[in-house]
Amino acid sequence: MHQISDQSDGEPPSRKGRPPGPICDTVGVTHRTWLEQVRRRLAASGLTLDDLVSRSGYSKTRLSELLRGKGYYPGWEMTYSVVKVLDIPPWPLRRLWTAAAREAEKKDSWIEDGIHAVPTLGPEEPPIAHRAFKQAMGRPYTAYAQAFLQTEPRARRVVAETFDILWLNWNEATRSSNTPRHAWNLLRAKVMERAETHDGRPDLRAAALRTTAVAQAAGPDECLSRIAQMVSFFEAVSRLPDDQMDVTVLRFLCHVDKDAVPGIIGLPPAITHSLTRHARGALHGLYPGPHPDTLE
Repeated sequence: MHQISDQSDGEPPSRKGRPPGPICDTVGVTHRTWLEQVRRRLAASGLTLDDLVSRSGYSKTRLSELLRGKGYYPGWEMTYSVVKVLDIPPWPLRRLWTAAAREAEKKDSWIEDGIHAVPTLGPEEPPIAHRAFKQAMGRPYTAYAQAFLQTEPRARRVVAETFDILWLNWNEATRSSNTPRHAWNLLRAKVMERAETHDGRPDLRAAALRTTAVAQAAGPDECLSRIAQMVSFFEAVSRLPDDQMDVTVLRFLCHVDKDAVPGIIGLPPAITHSLTRHARGALHGLYPGPHPDTLE
């Protein structure tokens, strides 16, 4: 147990029951992700900051800074003290903490020392339904993420983050009227947080280099011609409404079978078919050139 220190840094003392201040604007994307999960669980628990102080053994100042993402990136030992009090599944939270530590440019030795300072977490036991959902959606989720993030390692990190957040909120996800849609919206949000943009829309131009049309070009001149064509086409795709863009990316760029798309994005087949049809019509208006065969 750590010694509880007095209030410091000139901050006014928190009133009992007062919620923590807002997350600092300087917090990284992954750091914000796990902070939001912890703050949500704190709010749902009914515990106050004073309760956290008494149960974790850390001072109000340090816990307030942790919950706001203020100052130095928090060590795992202090973070785990809050995770344990709030009964948060520690495995997914520790993975998010580790990813955010790397995002904050912490050395591997610092991360490992922090992890070793905490007792073994025990077996990792995600809900069985969550594990099955992860197995089913891992491949199409990764393909979709890579379309916007370009490299497979970046895509896999975002997909892993999505599944960890789902685990932390699995009861909420399964209580929703449409769990696949809930999960897809989460994945999409996490991908778009990191995607490059062009004219205010996700930048898909680099995806042109990975198309079958470019790969099958007969020579350098044809390759350059097809790249220019695909770049223009994907600029048009990026200007579609979100659901139409998602369906088009999954069908053409990710090569997902049309019958599998509804289950992935959590929409009925009739709506997905309508989105595809509207996307075709919109693309003919946005990009009058020849379209990939898979959109016909």
